[in-house]
Amino acid sequence: MNMSKTIKVSDETYAKIKDQIEKEKEKEREQKEHKIEIKNRWTGETIWTSNKATFKEAVEEAAHEASLHEANLHKADLRGANLCEADLRKTNLRGADLREADLRGADLREANLCEADISEANLRGADLHKADLSKVNLHEADLCEADLRGAELQNAQFYGIRGTTKIKKSQVNDFFKALGVIVED
Repeated sequence: MNMSKTIKVSDETYAKIKDQIEKEKEKEREQKEHKIEIKNRWTGETIWTSNKATFKEAVEEAAHEASLHEANLHKADLRGANLCEADLRKTNLRGADLREADLRGADLREANLCEADISEANLRGADLHKADLSKVNLHEADLCEADLRGAELQNAQFYGIRGTTKIKKSQVNDFFKALGVIVED
């Protein structure tokens, strides 16, 4: 039993349908071509290209599949991002929004985090050796087992109203040294 039928349309209607189909195909091509590029902070060369919908998703993808060493993430909105174990050495995160981000075990050696908001972020075990944390908001951030040796902490905010920042007792001396405080007996 053959159920096919032929429908007759005017030339004008045919042209409209054809135009609509071509527009939809073009829109699909544009969506496929949508690329987010993450660039090197010094050279401007592309170090990661993604088809993800948001910059945050592209950064998470790159962090888990490659290295973001020396990436330019200046003022990036990475709130709540999963950057656990990410290679962020020498990355420019100046002014970035990293509130509630998971940075457990992340390598942030010599990263520029100046003026970043890292409040409520999990930095447990992160390597912040020689990182620039000046003017950073660390309100309620978890810094347990984080390496802060040589980190720049000038004007860093470690607490807000009723807030806390967690470190282990074994880290107190290194923490004070990073603040430029020498505890004498």
